[in-house]
Amino acid sequence: MNNNDLRYDLRGVSASKDEVHQAIKKLDKGLFPNAFCKVIPDLVVGDPAYCNIMHADTAGTKTSLAYIYWRETGDISVWRGIVEDAIVMNLDDLGCIGCFDNIVLSSTIGRNKSIINAEVLSEIINYTQTFLNKLSEYGIGITLAGGETADVGDIVRTVDVGYTAFCRMKRSDVIDLNILPGDIIVGFSSSGQSTYEDRYNGGMGSNGLTSARHDVFSKKYAAKHPESFNPFIPDEVVYTGSKNLTDQISIHGQMMDIGKLVLSPTRTYLPIIKPIIEAYKASIHGLIHCSGGGQTKVSKFMSKNIRIIKDNLFETPPLFSLIQDESGLSHREMYQVFNMGHRLECYVPDIQVAEDIIKISESFGVDAKIIGRVESSTNPAIVIKTNNTEIEYTY
Repeated sequence: MNNNDLRYDLRGVSASKDEVHQAIKKLDKGLFPNAFCKVIPDLVVGDPAYCNIMHADTAGTKTSLAYIYWRETGDISVWRGIVEDAIVMNLDDLGCIGCFDNIVLSSTIGRNKSIINAEVLSEIINYTQTFLNKLSEYGIGITLAGGETADVGDIVRTVDVGYTAFCRMKRSDVIDLNILPGDIIVGFSSSGQSTYEDRYNGGMGSNGLTSARHDVFSKKYAAKHPESFNPFIPDEVVYTGSKNLTDQISIHGQMMDIGKLVLSPTRTYLPIIKPIIEAYKASIHGLIHCSGGGQTKVSKFMSKNIRIIKDNLFETPPLFSLIQDESGLSHREMYQVFNMGHRLECYVPDIQVAEDIIKISESFGVDAKIIGRVESSTNPAIVIKTNNTEIEYTY
């Protein structure tokens, strides 16, 4: 175990989630065992032509950073980003199986009432519908079915924001991953500003925040906000960075709070995924939401006879360079924890389809390009070639 593995372990987190995968390995994998989400038979009507999908996720420890930023600045709008984080971590996983409409959403919010007041709760609950209304403008149909809000200060130190999504769709519309030798990989940028975002997005999703938060920000926040971190982790791994939340960083000539940069909401790709699937569903061998596991996420869905080469990645966004400078993480670890510049991949067999998909993405202001390819191999691996470095993850 290297020093950074030890640091993750001491903080009580895992980039690979090996224990989770070990725990679920014997569970039924559903109708499409290699789909990005588990797909089950239609239990609503019992129609064999249809299927059901239910997905749950949260904003994770990103809420702890939002909490500190709110307490330090009084800026309650940071909670809107948390709502987007938790919703998008559901929706974009669903998008990877071809689902982008007729979705039912329910919230689960657990708060420590002693410190999370009614104003924060109202901001979270009301912005949920606002965000769904915004998505509806792009043909993404989601109905909010209410949810549960619980005061559970005995088990939640600040607040936990999560959602569960449900949809019913035709089995013939499901994208079952079948990544093949010869496939071209299109990557979609996680940073910049899309036509459906109102400010620059640093590219952060809702993964790796325990590492980013503690590695980037100053020890002073441990003393000021002890409720923002796990009291059982050693002091040596708590807020070990040099930055204050309101320190400024220049992004393309514009100044931005570092706290706001790290809190950039998880970008949804659904407005882009929808027209891509509508036009090219038959050509898509796989859509991968590069969330937990970063650039190695696809390893959970690749066969044993391929080698995935990513050798034309996006320039590393300033956010991830900042995290690496503060943490000292190696390139190998950074690409396994963070998306490093693109959080969605599309695998297609045809260069013309790839170029058309890129144009669709660019029409929404999101950079996209061919970032790699798939080769036949008896030694399955993911190879990252970047920054004059070659990193190989074997499986």
